[in-house]
Amino acid sequence: MGNPQRVFLFLFRVSIGWLFFYAGLSKVFDPSWSAAGYLNAAKTFSSFYAWLASPAMLPFTNFINEWGLTLIGLSLILGAFIRYGAIAGALLMLLYYFPILHGAYPNPHSFIVDEHIIYIFALLTLATSRKRAMWSIDGLRNRASSAGNS
Repeated sequence: MGNPQRVFLFLFRVSIGWLFFYAGLSKVFDPSWSAAGYLNAAKTFSSFYAWLASPAMLPFTNFINEWGLTLIGLSLILGAFIRYGAIAGALLMLLYYFPILHGAYPNPHSFIVDEHIIYIFALLTLATSRKRAMWSIDGLRNRASSAGNS
């Protein structure tokens, strides 16, 4: 089947992609979903997040959140533009992290590091790995490009 590290990296890429994809689709298909509650409860950078939740910005914020998650997930599942999808996912996780951060405690059971930080580092690992393109559209595109240059 191949190098175990490559296989696990592939499974990791697809599973984190599914996590994002499903989170996005669950928002897209729920007409009552809105980021307003999360944004208005921000403990850090509250004025920035209140602006994102303002009536003028909220439709845009919701759209970017719903479709950003969905497209990041699709990017990782299919292996298309993996580096960009992983970096976008890491930035989105950073934006999700700050509203819940209260001092150094993102939640009662963690100090500085919570699941958002773990996702950020996992996605950045994926973005910077040379083996990220195994069984992917990026890998096929790279092979076709290399064959064309020969």
